[in-house]
Amino acid sequence: MTTTTVDTTHELAAFLRTRRERLDPLDFGLPSRRQSRRTPGLRREEVAEPAGISIDYVVWLEQARGLRPSADVVEAPARALRPAPDERDYLFDLARQRRRGADKPATTATAPPAGLVADLSPLPAMLMNHRYDILAWSSEMAGLLLDFDTLPPKQRNAMWLCLLHPQIREFYVDRDRVVREGVAHLRAAWAAHPEDRALTELIAEFGTRNEEFARLWAERDINVNGTGHKVLRHPEVGTIAVHFEVLVPLQDPDQRLMICRAADDESRSALDRLRGR
Repeated sequence: MTTTTVDTTHELAAFLRTRRERLDPLDFGLPSRRQSRRTPGLRREEVAEPAGISIDYVVWLEQARGLRPSADVVEAPARALRPAPDERDYLFDLARQRRRGADKPATTATAPPAGLVADLSPLPAMLMNHRYDILAWSSEMAGLLLDFDTLPPKQRNAMWLCLLHPQIREFYVDRDRVVREGVAHLRAAWAAHPEDRALTELIAEFGTRNEEFARLWAERDINVNGTGHKVLRHPEVGTIAVHFEVLVPLQDPDQRLMICRAADDESRSALDRLRGR
């Protein structure tokens, strides 16, 4: 798999096309007419009419033949395709119509959020950037996952560990969902940081070395998940279920503070045993 710096015009075209093809005509009050439909999803005219744009313009957008569309032009197909909030942000990112973040992505932890990581003890916590690079972590998070100090800096990346680290690959009970959500987050980050070559290279490495990632990347799912649930197989204390929250500092939105809490009494007891060790 080869991934280059974001070609926003062609990615916008591919995203609009794949989203249109995923839609079920029945959800729009349209007859399915499966025998007469040569392609899945909605026809272009069925997007153009509710969007208030011409069929030719839908074709131009989907074939990357037009100039960068304005916010109003992007809004039209967005209404018709009914994207989820994360997908909508992704669409506007590709059109360069959403407010950008910092020009230089964070590669080191800044003092205020890094200090919070330690202050949150005994809760497992870590600080990441949009690439899932792990910038700072608490001893509780190291005990829950692994000792990040033993890893080369390049491997201190939550997605790299999930996809390629032999221990962490089998760590998640619900690994398929965790990987799918991680890939969907990276795609959104890729559109929001088009000049981040380190991210582009990371995605290319994942696609080359992991078939699962390459398959999910091609599906173009978008998901920026700020809260969720994970079940872990810990080699020392057994199964641990955690709820996690991801907080973004207003002064540095490129950093993300992840905080984990036990989801049940058994998991709380397991975390207590880990802290005791």
